[in-house]
Amino acid sequence: MPEPEVVKNENWAEHLEREESRYHDGEARLGDSVDADARQRQLTRLGNAAGGAGLALLMKGHTDEAAEWFARAAARYRESFSDAPPDSWGRPIGAIKSLVLAGDWPAAEEAAEWALEGGSTEADSPIGRYTAALALLVLGRDAEARRHADAIRTRDDFPGAVGDALAYLAAGDVLGYTEAVEAVLESFEGRDEYLEDMPVADTVLVLQALAGRRGLSASLTSPLLP
Repeated sequence: MPEPEVVKNENWAEHLEREESRYHDGEARLGDSVDADARQRQLTRLGNAAGGAGLALLMKGHTDEAAEWFARAAARYRESFSDAPPDSWGRPIGAIKSLVLAGDWPAAEEAAEWALEGGSTEADSPIGRYTAALALLVLGRDAEARRHADAIRTRDDFPGAVGDALAYLAAGDVLGYTEAVEAVLESFEGRDEYLEDMPVADTVLVLQALAGRRGLSASLTSPLLP
């Protein structure tokens, strides 16, 4: 596939400066949030900006600094969850993914336990089942994770390749996982827009980190990966 237009001559320093500015501006205005709903939305935006800064640093090869920003992102996502609307599973997902990207597995495991305690295994929505599968994989509870991954992989309202990758990870199927994660990467490369305008295949990075713990990592190259 040709190199995505959005990442040609990417200036990661500019991305980092923008995300840091968004974060510090939002942090300064956090006290102006007049109610719980406004506060949780502002905290989520802070989590997004911190995660974006972490991704920019990761793409620059500054892993230690990236880890600090990912830890901030996880903390902000967790702060936002208590007052968030029902089924706001994007916050626990964001927290877990951030800590996996930071390489902080003890913290990721603690966040995974928190996500499970929040009821993700009983959720009916695909995003809730995704949360459960991701959390269980982080905790090494692969048999349980497979049940939730299988529940979402054939749904029309969830990316099938992501569900496949989770299911194959849980099953220890290296060939199935490789094909699935390649499909996830291809879907990122076909995008025109990215969260926080950050052209990085972050889901692929998280899947590869989980695969690495199981000896299942795929060999991938892309301008959307460090």
